[in-house]
Amino acid sequence: MVAVAVLSGLVAAVATALLTASARRRVGPHRQAHLLLAAAAGIALLTLLVGVTATLADGEHWAHQQGQRTGFATLVSVGTALCGLALGAALLRLPGTAAAGPATARLLLDGLIMASALWFVGWVVFSEPTRLLGAATPIACVPIALATVTAALTAGLTMIMVLRAAPPRRRLALLGAGVTAVTCGGLGLAAGLCQAGPGMALAGAAVQAAGLLAVVPAVHRVDPPGQVDVDLIRRDGEYAFVPMFAMAASAMFHLFQGGRFDAFGIVAGSVEGFALVARQYLALNDVRGYAGRLAAREAHFRELAHTDPLTGLANRRGLLRALHRCVEADVPCVLLGLDLDGFKNVNDMRGHDVGDVVLAEVGRRLRGNLRPGDLAARLGGDEFAVLMHGSTDPERVAERLLGVLGRPYDQPEGPVFLSVSIGVAGNCGEPDVELLLRNADLALRYAKQRGKNRIERYDAAYDQLLRRRTTLEHEMRGAIERDELRLAFQPVASLPSVRPVGAEALLRWHHPELGNVRPDEFIPLAEECGMIAKLGAWVLHQACYQLSRWLADGHDVWVSVNVSPRELHAPEYVVQVADALRAHHVPPQRLVLEVTEHAVATDLDELIRRLTALRLTGVRIALDDFGAGYSSLGQLRRLPIDILKIDHSLVAEHEPVRPVGRDGPAFAPMVDIVMRLGHQLGLEVIAEGVTNPTELAAVVAAGCRFGQGALFGWGVPAEHLEAMLEAATSPGARPAPLPPGPPAAPRRPAPSPLLPRLRSNPPAATPPLPAPRAPQEDFPQVGGVAGATSGYDTPTSVNQNVGSVDSSREMRQA
Repeated sequence: MVAVAVLSGLVAAVATALLTASARRRVGPHRQAHLLLAAAAGIALLTLLVGVTATLADGEHWAHQQGQRTGFATLVSVGTALCGLALGAALLRLPGTAAAGPATARLLLDGLIMASALWFVGWVVFSEPTRLLGAATPIACVPIALATVTAALTAGLTMIMVLRAAPPRRRLALLGAGVTAVTCGGLGLAAGLCQAGPGMALAGAAVQAAGLLAVVPAVHRVDPPGQVDVDLIRRDGEYAFVPMFAMAASAMFHLFQGGRFDAFGIVAGSVEGFALVARQYLALNDVRGYAGRLAAREAHFRELAHTDPLTGLANRRGLLRALHRCVEADVPCVLLGLDLDGFKNVNDMRGHDVGDVVLAEVGRRLRGNLRPGDLAARLGGDEFAVLMHGSTDPERVAERLLGVLGRPYDQPEGPVFLSVSIGVAGNCGEPDVELLLRNADLALRYAKQRGKNRIERYDAAYDQLLRRRTTLEHEMRGAIERDELRLAFQPVASLPSVRPVGAEALLRWHHPELGNVRPDEFIPLAEECGMIAKLGAWVLHQACYQLSRWLADGHDVWVSVNVSPRELHAPEYVVQVADALRAHHVPPQRLVLEVTEHAVATDLDELIRRLTALRLTGVRIALDDFGAGYSSLGQLRRLPIDILKIDHSLVAEHEPVRPVGRDGPAFAPMVDIVMRLGHQLGLEVIAEGVTNPTELAAVVAAGCRFGQGALFGWGVPAEHLEAMLEAATSPGARPAPLPPGPPAAPRRPAPSPLLPRLRSNPPAATPPLPAPRAPQEDFPQVGGVAGATSGYDTPTSVNQNVGSVDSSREMRQA
């Protein structure tokens, strides 16, 4: 007995020392749990020493020291109760056990329910009439009752924690077993001192020491022993059902055995019932709190679903909700559609981070410049909207927003400058949200088409334009297959003989229902919808086919085809040109590709590479509309071109200049300058837009050798141009004379090397100047040539010599 007592004391002392040392090393928020474990171990050690000392001291006079042993048993049971409380508090403070007060309360109630069931079942098993221990069953004793309650509470709490812990549970199970063994050992020590004898007391001391030793390895690591699941939804009912079933079964067994319920059984059942009611109340309260939080989160996410996260403005869904509320309340409203002009360049040049900062600043400016009750929304990208309640003076608000959003946006790398286009639309008494959005979008698109940085109010004419645009886009996709396209050829005449030596292929579209669709209407649409490459390929092959026929018939002629910037920058376009020449057996020098100055403004280096590749195939390159676009003299020297086509704006000068100090016809000074420049650069020059004899005389006086315009003929079918070619080369054909006044010999350099490549018989193409005649006697011949061809393509203005795929030029000549 002495050896058992000493060994138990030594083990308990070693375990207490280890727990104390572990608590001293701990830092952080969970150090309190380890301090409580060390304190509980100290209390358990004192309790064990008191109990073992009393047992050894009263061993010889055990039967005569009942009163003294009861006092020691009381001390042991009180110590066990204090130790159990400290151990329970330490369990609840361990990492991963209970993070908040409600979770701790639920664990305590679940532990109390389990403890009440354990105590009740133990009372049934160990009391009359079952008496599982037989004669060794202790009688009613206050120290034993207190110790049993402590042991039951500790066992119930540790059981709940182990069952609810997430795997792995080995360390937490070892800790729970050690804590339960400490309290159960205290119960055995108290029961032995009170009634059962030294054997029970020393056995309890040994169990208590073993429990303390089991706690040491369970908590010596820093990481938590296990995460306890305190979810009230998953696996919550079984912890209440199993204890109640155990109590009911044991109560029925007790009654069948003829037992009776005394105060201890009634108290245990009452505690179980009240604990279950309290646990149910907490569960319901948790459910109500959970439902409230769920409703709040739902409202929050619903608001987030209607809010743009970047700017904090309403998004498209939020704008639709506000519009529907206006319609339901029958409140007049005005919708402003806003789009930032040039914002894509900000993202491309500065990066998307700067773009996001600019968008956020746009949102702040919108919020700060609206009336109370108005709603600003970001619809996506750089598109915004403002919903104004009431229809009073929306233009004034739009003007203010135009100025506010147009101010610089300061950034560390330098300010960002943007403009904004605004479309305004009102509901006009029609409760149709989708119609209002559509009208505002149409007005915004019209504002951007008319130059941006402006305000446009919706007009019903926009609907007609949109419907026609949609119809044209749809019908254009099958125009080639339905054979609705044709080519018209506008002659290029040799000057001063006005004999046709070339032609420009012009694309025409005749729809069976829409009639003749103007090129300046469908060509830009083809560029936007991606049809321009298909149309350009069709024009190229048709022009080469017709040119091959004319060459086979013996006509000395070339054909020019306009090329759009999108076609020119396509990697496969050079191959397409070579394939078309090869397929129709056309000499490459007979095909001229016209490039507008708009293409020069996009990417000069890339354009030079493309044009160089095209010239390697043998075709000639012409720079169209020179003098009305973007090209400079420096760019002109770098461009690999062969022909300059002078724009009509330079030809049609209002005040022709008379030669200084000599007689002669008036000439166009700008044409003269371009002529000199072109010849110095080795380029041939063609004057476009020659519409009357005065302009013809001016360009001839300037030394221009080729002309094109209404005076020489409009765009005509191939057979009409063929008739003109045959008439010009017939034996009875004569050159048209110039207006009166013999021109002085123009100062021009030698003929351009381009001319022999374009025509096989240069001397015949440039006849000597005829004798001067009056305009009314001589120019009817020229007019007759034009008149014979103009019946097919009657003009509405003198500038309809538009190219097949030259959108910028056609837009200017609309």
